[in-house]
Amino acid sequence: MIPINYTLRNIVKHKITSTLTVLGVSLVVFVFAGSMMLSQGLKATLVATGSDENVVVIRKSSQTEVQSILNLEQAQLVSTTPEIARGGDGSPLFTNEIYVLISLDKRSDSSAANVVVRGVTPQSLALRPNIRIVEGRMWQNAGSEIIAGKSAAERFTGCGLGEKVRFGAREWTVVGIFDAQSSGFDSELWGDIDQMMDAFRRPVYSSLTFRMADTTQFTAMKARLENDRRLPVEVLREKEYYANQSRTITTFLGITGTVISLIFSLGAIVGAMITMYAAVANRTKEIGTLRALGFGRMSILFVFFMESVFISFAGGILGLGAAYFLRFVRVSTTNWDTFSEIAFNFAISPDIVFSALIFAVAMGMVGGFLPAVRAARLKIVDSLRAV
Repeated sequence: MIPINYTLRNIVKHKITSTLTVLGVSLVVFVFAGSMMLSQGLKATLVATGSDENVVVIRKSSQTEVQSILNLEQAQLVSTTPEIARGGDGSPLFTNEIYVLISLDKRSDSSAANVVVRGVTPQSLALRPNIRIVEGRMWQNAGSEIIAGKSAAERFTGCGLGEKVRFGAREWTVVGIFDAQSSGFDSELWGDIDQMMDAFRRPVYSSLTFRMADTTQFTAMKARLENDRRLPVEVLREKEYYANQSRTITTFLGITGTVISLIFSLGAIVGAMITMYAAVANRTKEIGTLRALGFGRMSILFVFFMESVFISFAGGILGLGAAYFLRFVRVSTTNWDTFSEIAFNFAISPDIVFSALIFAVAMGMVGGFLPAVRAARLKIVDSLRAV
């Protein structure tokens, strides 16, 4: 078997062609990893919005809070569920919330986007202990005051601390900024539910959220509530509910990214193939000498095949290195399930790293196979006669 260092020396020896192929592969891997990181970032943001202990109740078949309507009687029935946990003061950890979309202008380009206004109760904060006020204060029920998520305050006109925003036939003052630890709540505006119901003239709730005292009882509780004829509801774990909201757009991003990467990969494969065919042409005498020394056709095929794989693997490492810095980039898009604007970061995971490297190696294997076969089929006499 021909030593591996022979392959590595030849890669270094042909710097220009090898570098160009590495750059071509790295570009494809960058696009491939970037699209996967985009989907992963959105999914991670929405999943982080939920808690394993919390349960969300929405109207049956509504899928999201946007379409959900629950009346006061139904909310009262759910609030008496015995599985609901109790706080330190003995009150149930249960909240009614309304969910309304409003249109606001972005600070960056003044284009309009949908922003979530959520009417909440004091228990809403108790159910989400990761949310904390980082600037200003909590609203007071006596005035038209709201608090804004950190991302909403940064991206939308009128949502900064001390600014005013108009919706629901009122002008609201932003008296606080809250940090929701990069979850979906960071892109929302929160206010007192009674004031929000009055402003939007909505005598109904969008969702009910509560914490379970014992999460192992979820299946039995879900069956009981969903089979109650007085409650046409769907009961979901909060994490599952928010994960479902990312399904449509992450599927679209994943398919689009894969298609684009496959198209780009054709160019990278051709580049690898040209590089290896040039290597075979330039090293014809070398191949003949190796054959004369007793190395078989399979050894020749293997060494050229591995040279292409090594070049592509190097391109994969370079592309992943560049894609890694995308995790510091924050983007926003419209969530097609809720029609609201959401901000999130690119996110990388071991699965993305593994998939990107496999993709890079696959390009090298496809691009290097035919040139390797060509090298292995050269006859010893013809190779040694080559000029």
